Amino acid sequence: MNPLIGQPIQLIFAGEIHCQACDRLTKKSYSGGFCFPCSQKLARCDLCIMKPETCHYDAGTCREPEWGDAFCMQDHIVYLANSSGIKVGITRINQVPTRWIDQGATQALPIFRVKTRYQSGLVEVIFKAHVSDRTDWRKMLKGQSEPVDLSEKRDLLMTECKAEIAVLQQRFGEDAIVPLLDESVVDIEYPVQQYPDKVKSHNFDKTPLISGVLQGIKGQYLILDTCVLNIRKFSGYHIKMVIE
Repeated sequence: MNPLIGQPIQLIFAGEIHCQACDRLTKKSYSGGFCFPCSQKLARCDLCIMKPETCHYDAGTCREPEWGDAFCMQDHIVYLANSSGIKVGITRINQVPTRWIDQGATQALPIFRVKTRYQSGLVEVIFKAHVSDRTDWRKMLKGQSEPVDLSEKRDLLMTECKAEIAVLQQRFGEDAIVPLLDESVVDIEYPVQQYPDKVKSHNFDKTPLISGVLQGIKGQYLILDTCVLNIRKFSGYHIKMVIE
């Protein structure tokens, strides 16, 4: 899409939504791109994906234990990022730096390496008592975030959360929750010609056509001079693009 920045485009919803798991047609998208039956049976659609600290794999109630082995039982990174301000987050180690780019972060810093998704969620819960775990997408789309000293913030949070982290290390082992104190801040730039003064999001479920000049791409969003579009929100939608 980068070569199209500065050009007028049209995006047209053809009226078809296909489940991202089974490919069946569905009238409505559930859990970010799935049909209703799949949204009820797939582990990737369970609440614990959004709240990893609620993982119930060890209780034997995971919807898809084999998927859980591959997705959740692998090393994760707990990080600080600057998207609309400083936030804490988690991601699988093989999703660095994709996850940060996906969130529209302009700076990111790994602060822990942990053995499982569940454990990363527990660390995140400790840190989000002191720093947000969310991105204000409207603020993120209005321009570049002011640079912050993530290393300094990491050191401050490590001190504030030291006792609680020690409890987790005692529970799971020090090798399961490892502080990363020597990592460098990653700076990220996005191909944006102009940021909007007012952020207006487009919804294909209400209006099947979007048109305007593509002004940039940041995170999950296409930025047009008429609106912004969250591409991931419409996973599974059959969209036709016309370059005017």
